[in-house]
Amino acid sequence: MLLSRLLPLALSLAGAALSVVIPETDYDVIVVGGGPAGLSVLSGLARVRRKAVIFDSGHYRNDPTREMHDVIGNDGTPPAVFRAAARAQIANYSTASFIDNEITSIVPVNHTNATTFFRATDSTGAEYTARKVVLATGLIDVLPSTPGLIEGFGKGIFWCPWCDGYEHRDQPFGILGTLPHIVSSVLEIYTLNTDIIAFVNGSYTDEYVSTLTSSYPNWQAQMSAYNISIDNRTIESFERIQDGGENRNDQGQQFDKFLVHFTEGDPVERNAFLTNFETAQRSSLPYDLGLAMQGGKIDTSINPGMRTSLPGVFAVGDCNSDGSTNVPHAMFSGKRAAVFLHVEAAREESAAAISKRSLSTRALQKEAERAMGDDLEKLWAKIKA
Repeated sequence: MLLSRLLPLALSLAGAALSVVIPETDYDVIVVGGGPAGLSVLSGLARVRRKAVIFDSGHYRNDPTREMHDVIGNDGTPPAVFRAAARAQIANYSTASFIDNEITSIVPVNHTNATTFFRATDSTGAEYTARKVVLATGLIDVLPSTPGLIEGFGKGIFWCPWCDGYEHRDQPFGILGTLPHIVSSVLEIYTLNTDIIAFVNGSYTDEYVSTLTSSYPNWQAQMSAYNISIDNRTIESFERIQDGGENRNDQGQQFDKFLVHFTEGDPVERNAFLTNFETAQRSSLPYDLGLAMQGGKIDTSINPGMRTSLPGVFAVGDCNSDGSTNVPHAMFSGKRAAVFLHVEAAREESAAAISKRSLSTRALQKEAERAMGDDLEKLWAKIKA
């Protein structure tokens, strides 16, 4: 691989030495977001003694959830307990820092030929500099304003069957969302529940039927095969009549109970619901930085290693476009970004160290290429193995 493709260096005339300088910054890396993704980045960087800091706004997508599930070794751990334990462990590394403020702006500063450079400002007005930035800013679930829905979210009303479905297995169940989403929801949940009603809230229209039929031509037969009922009445409110956090059994089931009230007719009782509502970026930073987006997510398909379209900026966890939103994925993406960040920074530092020596242009290029080795995807493959 040519050096010119790996580092923003301008080779001097033959026989001359390069002048490449790594700027002094407060941190090597600023991580924005203190959930599992951001914590995983900080842990990975601390393990190789990179000076890095997490800015934690105190807002997390899974905060309403009673417990995390499908997180090996932490099945049933409340999210806040998990974060506190992770922070306590990472705090043992001298190069890792935590600042419990929100980052309000990040500005690229282009005055070096050796590395990227950023200036970040937090909610107190304090400024910080770093060579690299990781956005672990997450998503928000855009919930309707239906009374009782937000209050029940994460506690009997959930969006991820892997995260919360097993605790509500074999119970009267509901699906919330527009008609085109019901088949995919049924396919996710039918191994856990058999008494299922899809509450489509007035969306059983010719337009939505056509949309669903284009994706699933036999959707009506599928609904019949699984004995799925469809209720098209307009939902007025959700009323909690039992709290599953206080009503459990020894097999781990949580017995929430809700009444679904409609603008007409009798209410329906259900124990739990799977939702299909839109999401949005929690932070405006991806848009402020002009990052390429993909379906409302930060596009990380352009470059390997959780890189975004802006050099020096990485995106991990729910906010990125790599197609998964859960705690194990968040931790994986954070670790992956930490590896790529460290090696990218190391290559920059290697080039700067080499440039201080009096080498010919050709010798300089060969030494830099030798120091860099194979590309990062091969390195990542070794780490995974």
